[in-house]
Amino acid sequence: MKNFAHRFSFTAVVTLFSLAGLAVPAATVSAQSNLPTTPAAWSETFKKDLQLAYQETLENHPGTHDPHNPDFRKNLDTARSNALALADKVKDAAGYQAAFNRFNVSLHDGHAGAQAKLPPSLTPPARWPGFITVWRGDALYVYASETAQPAVGARLVSCDGKPAKELIMENVFSFKGRSDEAGHWWYLARQALIDYGNPFVQVPTQCVFSHQGKTLTHTLNWQAANDNFETWRLRSYNGETLPTGLTEPRKNLLWVAMPSFQPNQAERDTLNKMTKEITEHRERALHADAIVIDLRDNEGGASEWSRKFASALWGKERVNRLMQAYSPNTDVWWRASRDNTRYVQELIKQFKSENREDSAAWAQRHAKGMQAALDKGEYFYVESSGFKPEAKATATTGSLPADPVSLTTPVYVIVPGQCASACLDALDIFTRFDNTKLIGAPSSADSSYMEVRGKTVPSGLALVTIPNKVYVNRTRAAGQIYLPAITVNDVAWSINNFLAVVENDLNTSASKKSSGK
Repeated sequence: MKNFAHRFSFTAVVTLFSLAGLAVPAATVSAQSNLPTTPAAWSETFKKDLQLAYQETLENHPGTHDPHNPDFRKNLDTARSNALALADKVKDAAGYQAAFNRFNVSLHDGHAGAQAKLPPSLTPPARWPGFITVWRGDALYVYASETAQPAVGARLVSCDGKPAKELIMENVFSFKGRSDEAGHWWYLARQALIDYGNPFVQVPTQCVFSHQGKTLTHTLNWQAANDNFETWRLRSYNGETLPTGLTEPRKNLLWVAMPSFQPNQAERDTLNKMTKEITEHRERALHADAIVIDLRDNEGGASEWSRKFASALWGKERVNRLMQAYSPNTDVWWRASRDNTRYVQELIKQFKSENREDSAAWAQRHAKGMQAALDKGEYFYVESSGFKPEAKATATTGSLPADPVSLTTPVYVIVPGQCASACLDALDIFTRFDNTKLIGAPSSADSSYMEVRGKTVPSGLALVTIPNKVYVNRTRAAGQIYLPAITVNDVAWSINNFLAVVENDLNTSASKKSSGK
């Protein structure tokens, strides 16, 4: 499927949108010189900005005219109604932010919605109870604590009489993420015991924990966030991540860190160098005991990076054959609105400025197709895969004469709960090969709508994100996640713990092989 090589979801403001499960493009928010100053003004500003976000989505989102999703307009209307139900209660910036989060949750699409872009002076300061929890498997556990109680490793049972999962649904998933995706529990459930200033939820006061066969009732001491909060919050779900690059933590075990597919220039250089090194010295991978591809911290970006690296490992034509066989009937329908077409046209300049000529040619081809459709008054420009379905039967993981030597080295891919968009594309590619094993957490999921851009509303207080294309007949369905072969439930996702998982699996496989099982 040729379009897999290109997905550009630039997310300079991803730290805000990722809380709602969104990936968004870079955008410049206008200076906010006329901020609302009264509760009534905040409420009216929210209503106006919500309507603008709704209208932008209605006019440009592929779902509006997608015959495969006839309920899209109804769902969009419901999302607006659910947000409007809070509008009269919006009294300040915190309420404005939370009400837009309700709109996003109701829309239930990680590549669409709107997010508040508040000045730092108006962003509600985070509070915490002096400890951080993390979701592992089926519950929240204490990851780190400034005091002896609750102890590290203690499991949250309930708060104020509410079972832990009920608290998480009410205080987190009513405003952030998608509770039907297992990966979002690993990523977001921990926020049940963090106060981000949402005026529409009641933070708990007393919680019950279970640890080593005993239960403890703990009164929460809510306090301002400090350095421990910031450090532990990030490490709790990703662990101590490595910068982009190739390392060898022990002889003959290669560790490939890919924490982002939306790299800056230095990271792009490193990714290219790493791919070139594997291509030119492939025997290093062929003779390794194992290869670990570490996707912790990865929230998507451009899928070209994982495809290039997979081509270096397994061979470009072999990867192309398997990806075509994986999803042979996929077409891409680009919503040819005026603003969407202009966005793709602007990508041409951006890619040329980054010396990405192949990407610039890709953007130019699609901009031309979208403009032609727009001129004819058509809703979509259709990019056909051009692949014959009957060719699926001929695709193989085996070698053809022109292929490089097959890679049989065990490949372990560390998957974080927030893995979505181009990160899922990477899993699509890596799992085509039977020597690949996923470890870590369940992934997040995508809708079928991709290639997002952002537009700031006139108030400057919110950024609308709009997908520009829809995948039709894609094998990986909307909402489909990847489950790990080995779930890593260690409270600390440290490199040493993952190394232990890999070494144990290698030893187990070796034992089975020697015993003939």
